[in-house]
Amino acid sequence: MENQNVQTTLYIKTDLNLLLECLKYQMDCPLSQKEALITIYSICQQNSEASEYFREIGGLRFINDLAKSSIHCVVKEAALFTLGIIIESNVYCQQSLCTSALFEDLILVLINKDSGVNLKRMSVYVILVLVSNNKYGQTYVRETGCIGLLLQLFRTTLSTSEMNLSDENTYQSYQLWSSVCSTLCACVNNPQNDNQSICCAVFPYAKEWLESCTEPEIVRPICSFVGLTVANNSTVQKYFVSVGGLDTLAKVLNKLMHDSCISQSSTKLAVVVTKTLDACIANDSAMGGTLAKYHTVSELLNLLSNDTLDTGEKMSIILTIGHCTEVCGKNFFFFLTLF
Repeated sequence: MENQNVQTTLYIKTDLNLLLECLKYQMDCPLSQKEALITIYSICQQNSEASEYFREIGGLRFINDLAKSSIHCVVKEAALFTLGIIIESNVYCQQSLCTSALFEDLILVLINKDSGVNLKRMSVYVILVLVSNNKYGQTYVRETGCIGLLLQLFRTTLSTSEMNLSDENTYQSYQLWSSVCSTLCACVNNPQNDNQSICCAVFPYAKEWLESCTEPEIVRPICSFVGLTVANNSTVQKYFVSVGGLDTLAKVLNKLMHDSCISQSSTKLAVVVTKTLDACIANDSAMGGTLAKYHTVSELLNLLSNDTLDTGEKMSIILTIGHCTEVCGKNFFFFLTLF
């Protein structure tokens, strides 16, 4: 078995060397380069050892240069996606490419009017894997101004009046917007950092989205973004409340609870909203008083009684109820009668 693993590793290394040579000698054949890149990322995907070897033979740097220099969009897209796959697979690859220069290169792609939606999405994906669980990437994304560009994309990529995801153009824009949301989540979390204070600038836009649309495709990414941005940060939590965000979440919860009678997906989405509510008041239970007029505790108790929820989901609801009623102290049961 050990000999077989060694042989497989040798085959992989041989293939990666040949593929790198193919990339170098097919500069005038974009389709061949694209095919080589596809094969490279299929080998390196979730294979840390293969990704590290590809870095050692100069493949990572070559693909990075190719993404910048190629005049062919299909090659640029494939090169960026391959970079992302390799960075995601191996922490040393992440560290070697995590430079302000790369963030600046990605910014140029995002602001280029000739960049298509898919090319922008590949660029955002590379930013995502650079900042994920990486304080240095999170610092670079802030210092280069890249995070400001991501926030601009959050505000402008998708319109609340254009939510027909069956339309191909709208769906492509939605995919870019969703990728931006995921990247912003990674910018503020693991570890939590100063990016939280920067990202709260788009809370009014997040609020508008929640007010105009309760589809899972919108509510889930926004709740993830808001929940991580406010997490353990009382200043950011207070700002979210000040722009009416907590009121909006409570209203969304009420609507989902009403819809949950006929839709199981609404019940699951209500749990997502509940977790976000909890993140908003966890550090200052006094803010939970805002929720009284929306009968939020009563709605949460109804949600808790749903038999389709698993133990983890019920625990998150119980924690939220606890934070909502913590301000009442010994008057907890009296407080419940108000709902």
